[in-house]
Amino acid sequence: MPRVTPESLRFDQAADDYDAYHGGLERGRKAAADLSSHLLPGAVLDIGLGTGLVDVGLAELGHRVLGVDLAPGMVGRAHRRLGGRVVIGDAHALPFASGSLPNVVMVHVLHVVDDMAGVLDEVGRVLASGGRLVTVHGVPMAEPDDLVAAESPLAVLKPEVPDTPERLAAAAAKAGLRVVEEASVNPYEIDLTPNQYADSIANRVWSYLKNVDDPDWQRLVVPVVAALRALPEPDRERHQVWRVPLTVLVKN
Repeated sequence: MPRVTPESLRFDQAADDYDAYHGGLERGRKAAADLSSHLLPGAVLDIGLGTGLVDVGLAELGHRVLGVDLAPGMVGRAHRRLGGRVVIGDAHALPFASGSLPNVVMVHVLHVVDDMAGVLDEVGRVLASGGRLVTVHGVPMAEPDDLVAAESPLAVLKPEVPDTPERLAAAAAKAGLRVVEEASVNPYEIDLTPNQYADSIANRVWSYLKNVDDPDWQRLVVPVVAALRALPEPDRERHQVWRVPLTVLVKN
């Protein structure tokens, strides 16, 4: 039985806004293109598939996609896109037989799981010998612009990213997974106004804001929201470019 955790409930609450603030199907298709060339023939399990944005792109490229996510709201939306190939499940206890999968992908997932080492052990269990894990790391970094500058005081609220390439390689080795390639994905691009970004922060869309207490909210977050709304032409879109690393691992 999948665990109901504060994290799963948080992503359930974000499901309605998830697509809008994560680039929609256009970004999902770009991410799928980044993943596709690294995959072996056969099924692809997406752990933490969210609303299925990436998986639509993978399916369009000819991959047979399976998906699992802990948040029922996310899975419901992914089901409408992908049908019965998606299930509610826990990355720490995957509902798949040992050695049954040639490919696993995780896109911006390992930095939010409870136990990265435990999840990598579980990935190693379900992968066939020689199977591949392709993971897109943590939180994307935006190229500098006025939105990034206005939001920068919130950096102190953001947790340390656990899945840096170096930390991932070390943890994966203990799970019997070996790094075969490190690369950068094609940049994500999104058009966002200062008011839209302010709304996303005020509504706690971003994971690092979910548990901010009221004193820190008033001291740090409220001034940032005000600074974003005070930017020149707050309803004019800014074209943002985001970059993030990708690692390909193989089961020994």
